[in-house]
Amino acid sequence: MCSMFVPNIMRNVAIITGGISRYARPRNENQEEMVAEAFKEALDDCPNLTIRDIDNHVCSYFSDHFEQQLAMAWIINDYLGLTPKPVFRVEDGGAGPLAAIRAGFALVASGLSEVCLVTGVEKQGEVGTAKANEFIALASDTDFEFPAGGYYTGYYAAMAARHMYLYGDTEEDFALIAVKNKNYALDNPYAQWPQENGGKEITVDDVLNSRLLAWPLKTMDCCLLTEGASCIVLASEDVARNYTDEPVWIAGIGLGTDFMRPGDRPDSPTWAAINRDSKKLYPDYAIRPREPYPEISNFGACRVAAKTAYKMAGIVDPLKEIDVIEIHDAYDSSELQTYEDLMLCNVGEGKNLIREGQVYVDSEVAVNPSGGLEGMGHP
Repeated sequence: MCSMFVPNIMRNVAIITGGISRYARPRNENQEEMVAEAFKEALDDCPNLTIRDIDNHVCSYFSDHFEQQLAMAWIINDYLGLTPKPVFRVEDGGAGPLAAIRAGFALVASGLSEVCLVTGVEKQGEVGTAKANEFIALASDTDFEFPAGGYYTGYYAAMAARHMYLYGDTEEDFALIAVKNKNYALDNPYAQWPQENGGKEITVDDVLNSRLLAWPLKTMDCCLLTEGASCIVLASEDVARNYTDEPVWIAGIGLGTDFMRPGDRPDSPTWAAINRDSKKLYPDYAIRPREPYPEISNFGACRVAAKTAYKMAGIVDPLKEIDVIEIHDAYDSSELQTYEDLMLCNVGEGKNLIREGQVYVDSEVAVNPSGGLEGMGHP
């Protein structure tokens, strides 16, 4: 059984500014230079904030392999002029950026920091696409999965195919999401996709006719490897208004985990308390595992994180109460699955949100208006 822990926050935390670099592959700049570009934008946006005010720095990046450089956070901290102030790296796979924000949040909420910089950076253009995918695949179990040819496109394709089998999604449903996100990216000056395709809108047919990678996923169902950086600055409620009249308060934040190996996810009693309604949604024609959610068709870690954040923020109906959501859409199929894990709808009904147009700008909730990973670049 899995019990949900809700943090007892000592003091409120706000985002007082942020910045982002242009995403592209390649950028032909070092990681520290891209972070400095984002950091300068954050400082320019908040004239009352200086480097002297920042007392802690949390840095996130996925892999040391791309740059063949350990302890990159130290180099970035030095380049930004923050040495000898504390810095540490947070590594948590695709959840690394949120984990870094959570770590910075904890520092400020606990009183260990008043003003904390959180940075994220990736530089995936030093190697070819095949080698980059190999590096990313090292975030699998290298004793059991990686030697058998485990690559993330294959993992996500298997999850998507299972979800299609159970709940009736179609390739067209996924393509609608790819079209939404990639076309939204055309209005984002930081996004990589407009540079890749010449700023042209795409259609569902374009996605369906793109090259097959691992069924049902094709090239336009997938995100882009990228290079870029972003940052935010967190401040305590005691000092936030010294820097801005419009602090963005963090009402809730959560992280969760699932079993590392997808093969361990079905038939686990761990999830019995996480989604009590899943049993009635499981189709009669499929062999029923002990616990039908999340098995390999959904992201249980996301459900745990969402429940924690919603509980902290007092959210009971996320589809009605949330205006904008940015989802980790490494593949368009994973965005559809995540609709369900975020409890925007019941398990198995994610396809209805895209079919009925409920996840567009000016609809029920705007999902990935930035273009997401499909439009901005991964991760």
